[in-house]
Amino acid sequence: MKILAIDSTATAASAAVLEDDQLLGEFFIHTSFTHSQTLMPMVQNVLDCVGVSVNEIDLFAAAAGPGSFTGVRIGVASIKGMAMASGKPCVGVSALEAMAYNIALPGATVCAVMDARRDQVYNAVFQLEEEGIKRIMPDRAISIQELIVECKNYSKPLFLVGDGAKLCYNTNGFQELAAVLPPEPSQYQRAFGVGKAAFGAWQRGEAITASELLPIYLRLPQAERELKKKLENQKEG
Repeated sequence: MKILAIDSTATAASAAVLEDDQLLGEFFIHTSFTHSQTLMPMVQNVLDCVGVSVNEIDLFAAAAGPGSFTGVRIGVASIKGMAMASGKPCVGVSALEAMAYNIALPGATVCAVMDARRDQVYNAVFQLEEEGIKRIMPDRAISIQELIVECKNYSKPLFLVGDGAKLCYNTNGFQELAAVLPPEPSQYQRAFGVGKAAFGAWQRGEAITASELLPIYLRLPQAERELKKKLENQKEG
């Protein structure tokens, strides 16, 4: 099974092609360019480099969130379009779960964190086992201080991954926990993890149609939050 996977949930973006759960090729960038400029050229280039046409892809996979609202929408829309045009199934993967595949050390705990602003991170926690990845906590938005307290109960080593990893690592509480910050290639969101998670979902019978693929938001977009707050203030006034 050939899988095309993409991740555009944060500043970094990537596209990968896998054969089952084996990586064939991946393009990764971490620039200020918008994903609408870079994502589809990366998809075409990685397909060309591994000698696979889009018509040969059996499963399309996107990191469906959480993350940047614009980035998530671009990634999901791109995968929906390609899957719909080809009539092939697709999978929406948690960006946090995909990052757990960055670390290959059975016995380790992976704390995936994405900067959600306002002193919060999008987070999920995973235990790495010989049989695979075991989810400990669901995707959620949580304050960094609350996460520090929770992480005291997890087994070591504790790896921080994601675009919020450095933010957490440089916080005193995580320093006291001796949290591990992996090298940058294993730190950021990457499409190969999306592909590996998608292959597992396909094996479990969780593939869906393009029309069923939807973004995963853990919080309302900023504009909606501000409008909600404004309406609440008007009621109180």
